[in-house]
Amino acid sequence: MKKRQFRCGIEASLAMIGGKWKFLILWHVSHGPARFGELRRLIGDISEKMLIQELKEMIADELVSRRDFHEVPPRVEYSVTKFGQTLADACEPLCQWGTLYIKRIEKLHHASAPETAKPEQVTGVMT
Repeated sequence: MKKRQFRCGIEASLAMIGGKWKFLILWHVSHGPARFGELRRLIGDISEKMLIQELKEMIADELVSRRDFHEVPPRVEYSVTKFGQTLADACEPLCQWGTLYIKRIEKLHHASAPETAKPEQVTGVMT
């Protein structure tokens, strides 16, 4: 495996939480341990397959830990690691910014979302 070198800190940060789901997973487990089903409910639109994949990657990246209680029925909890908590703390201002401007952002995204446009109408080119 080729060793990756980052050109700046934001690139390294995004390598850890890039994409749609990792940030949300990290955010929820940073507030306390959560079981798989609980995470799925909290996040909403994530598929079971994607949640499993993202959790495995986050465990490998040492952002999240997995605790298996070896019980029947199975009980597993996911928790933020100390390393993961430092990233969650760094993301706190981003959450505050989003909360402050949530209504404006919703309005902008609602206004710019074409309701029934075909792909060529949105991009201006045929695909």
